[in-house]
Amino acid sequence: MRKKHIDIGIAILGCGTVGGATALALIKDKELLLEKTGLSLNLKYIVDKNFDNAVKLGLNKKLFETKLGVVLNDPDISIIVELVGGLSVAKDFIEKALLAKKHVVTANKALLAHAGPALLSLARKNHVTLAFEASCGGGIPIIRALCDGLIANRIDALYGIVNGTCNYILTQMIDKGQSYKDALAGAQAGGLAEANPGLDVSGMDSAHKLAILASLAFGQKINLEAIPVTGIDCLQSMDVEFGCRLGYVVKLLAVASRLENGLALRVHPAFISREHPLAWVSGPFNAISVYGHKTGHTMYYGRGAGGSPTASAIVSDIVSCALGTQRLLFKNLGIWSDKTKKAKQLPFGETVSRFYLRFMVNDTAGVLAKITASLGKNGISIASVLQKEIPEESGRQRGKVPVVIVTHSAKEKNVRKALGALRAARVVVEDPVCLNIVDECKD
Repeated sequence: MRKKHIDIGIAILGCGTVGGATALALIKDKELLLEKTGLSLNLKYIVDKNFDNAVKLGLNKKLFETKLGVVLNDPDISIIVELVGGLSVAKDFIEKALLAKKHVVTANKALLAHAGPALLSLARKNHVTLAFEASCGGGIPIIRALCDGLIANRIDALYGIVNGTCNYILTQMIDKGQSYKDALAGAQAGGLAEANPGLDVSGMDSAHKLAILASLAFGQKINLEAIPVTGIDCLQSMDVEFGCRLGYVVKLLAVASRLENGLALRVHPAFISREHPLAWVSGPFNAISVYGHKTGHTMYYGRGAGGSPTASAIVSDIVSCALGTQRLLFKNLGIWSDKTKKAKQLPFGETVSRFYLRFMVNDTAGVLAKITASLGKNGISIASVLQKEIPEESGRQRGKVPVVIVTHSAKEKNVRKALGALRAARVVVEDPVCLNIVDECKD
């Protein structure tokens, strides 16, 4: 005898890659989800202007709707899934859905990073929820972990590889010795990078995700604009190679740390020890290391993008909203950004790290002494020095050589001051390269 089930009406806004995958998941896995949850998840509408992708996927044309108002006025619809993307149109759609007292599920990390507190507050006022597991890490259940599984912990730090495009490019540069330009072209040819990859390679996509994750991890309101962001678009193969010789792997990291005087957040390409599990994360995969005061180090790994993995997270949120578990978490937890105080975010210059420094200098006597003197004057001690002449076939002018220095822990602002002095004194013939070496939080 079949158990009595609960009917849940659902509408999807936007039928691109993720929207189409979500629609297929709800249709093809309906019996599986019914068996596991007791919910009959009924996709009733797909709202879009263009249904070419929906037709290509073989979705029933009876689902197609061009007017949002029809969905908002349908009493059978209790959950609306926003997959339009972007800021203005998506924000308008979500606001209208919340005002119509519909639960909203979204994967829109950019919108949440910019307007999360306001949208969460609007949901609360209308006694509905805004769920966003799919916004960070694709199919990785990192939001659920922070809000549920790790709730007994004070989170001290998190380190994330949260952009698959950048991680694929860096993997090609590390494993195959490709240049950034060639690796990017390969990613675009393989459908792993957009024709305009600016949001990914600039680091801003990672910053959006970091703002969301840090707000939940630390229970504080994060200012996206105050997060220092550096992308991988200026990274040179030479530095990737030198880092490997020194025992490091370069990754685009989204980092958030709890310090005595505030929170240190940043997104940048950085070196990590090849012994750390994050160094093993290759290709388009994502991983997030979280450090709790009780659990120590936990790591969450999986496919960070793509239709099917992201649809998995969206359907999980739909089920959570329908069962009421999301509503209980939303009502009772104090970590949501509409309830929390503004974080004290430390300027990048105040953070302490070890550094990889590369200087291009003329191969003349006394140059290394001038570099070390400038570093010492600013309180920066040297851990190691690597110097190697560049072969003539590299195309660089003879007589110019790289000097690579690894420092002990130092303040970012002191390192930048020393580098500025060396540039001003024309000790170096090119702008120095400065990359953080990230030593992860101690358990």
